[in-house]
Amino acid sequence: MNSVQQCFASLRDSHQGSPECALIPFITAGDPDLETTAQALQILDRNGADLIELGVPYSDPLADGPVIQAAATRALQRGTRLDDVLEMLAQVTPHLKAPIILFTYYNPILHRGLETFCQQIAQAGVKGLVVPDLPLEESAEVIKVATAHGISVVLLVAPTTPKDRIHAIAEQSQGFIYLVSVTGVTGMRTEIQSRAKDLLTQIRDLTDKPIGVGFGISDPEQATQVKNWGADAVIVGSAFVKRLADGTPAEGLKAIGDFCASLKAAIR
Repeated sequence: MNSVQQCFASLRDSHQGSPECALIPFITAGDPDLETTAQALQILDRNGADLIELGVPYSDPLADGPVIQAAATRALQRGTRLDDVLEMLAQVTPHLKAPIILFTYYNPILHRGLETFCQQIAQAGVKGLVVPDLPLEESAEVIKVATAHGISVVLLVAPTTPKDRIHAIAEQSQGFIYLVSVTGVTGMRTEIQSRAKDLLTQIRDLTDKPIGVGFGISDPEQATQVKNWGADAVIVGSAFVKRLADGTPAEGLKAIGDFCASLKAAIR
């Protein structure tokens, strides 16, 4: 499995100087169960996912909308814990091409200890880390320890982030910069705010690091729109989580495979 940086470098060089836009699906670990999660990761990997974001279920997911909150609640109620997620990943990641980016809030990291946490997720094959409630001012130590274990810490820029802070985040973020396209929590929306387009241009003037846009993208048309704005990656979460949760696990797995392929075809 490549690192996050290697994945973007490969996409940048894949079309004779014309970079290919990356697709980053998000699913919640343990919903409906970890066996299905393991299958889902492999299906996404085969159907166009360039990187995959995997959410660790958490009891107070402040950045997540109702679809992902409900998935996390179901996973926790069925007993999904971080150790279970890492054990599953250790079995699956050797068979994946797409790097795994773990999405977790800071409390589980604090509870386990930063060094132990980074060591354990690296051993499970994780290549990237997103911590939505980690302030920039407190990110230096996390970045230092994670980097020592080969893990890229991806920082977020919101529509309300001031320009000087965007510059500081762009300098510190690793692998890519995660641009939140809307003010608020995750979730499917009928339109993507045009503010994201302006922010893309603004960030592009500050850094040559890849920029991924997420929160609110729910169909191939919106994915194409974001790609045309100049995004290096399209991040789609709630639309995958909802499809995986609907019907039987087999039906959910087929639905996310088809959806992933349609999104990748739209942005390729």
